[in-house]
Amino acid sequence: MSDAETPSIDESELAEESVEDVLEEELPQPELLHGVPVSESRGQVVLHPSRDEYVALVSSLRELGYWMCVDLCGVDYLGYGAQRNLPAGVAPERFEVVVGLLNHTDRSRLRLRVQIPESDPQLATLFPLHPSVENPEREVFDMFGIRFDGHPDMSRILMPDEWIGHPLRKDYELGRIPVQFKGASTAR
Repeated sequence: MSDAETPSIDESELAEESVEDVLEEELPQPELLHGVPVSESRGQVVLHPSRDEYVALVSSLRELGYWMCVDLCGVDYLGYGAQRNLPAGVAPERFEVVVGLLNHTDRSRLRLRVQIPESDPQLATLFPLHPSVENPEREVFDMFGIRFDGHPDMSRILMPDEWIGHPLRKDYELGRIPVQFKGASTAR
C-alpha cells in the first residue's frame, strides 16, 4: 500500500473521543439466552443467572420442558483464582450453586451457575418447582452454609445438629487427634 492509499487519521476526531467511549465500544457484550449470560462447558449450555433471576428462570425453563432437576450442589472457590470460565458481566463470588436441569422431550441438559457472595450466603429454594431438591439443598446448607430461603426444613442432613461449622468450606479448620504409635517417644 502506498502512502497515497494509507488512510489518514483525523486527530480532531481522536481528541473528541473519550476513553470511556473507546472502552464501551471494545468491551465484549455477554451472549444472552433466556435473558441471562450464557457460556458453554464441555458441550453443555451453561446459564449464569443472578440470585434475583434464579427462581423465575427455572420456572420459565420448566415451562419449556426442563421438568427434571438432575442435580444441585455447592462449590467453594476460595483461593481458586481467576480461572472460572465466567462470561462477561458475571462477577465471581466465593460460593456457587450449580443446578442441572434435564428436558426429556428433546434430550437436552442445561446447567445453571449462580454466584453466591460470602457476605450473604443464601439463595431462594427451588422446592416449590422441584421437590426433588429438598435433600440436595439441605446438603449444600450443611456442607457449605448456604441457606435456601423458603425451604421447608433447612436443617442439617449429614452432620449432627450440634456440629459447628460447614466441613466442605475450604477454610474449615480440620481437627487433629494425636495418635500414639508403638515405640514412639511420649515426649510431652
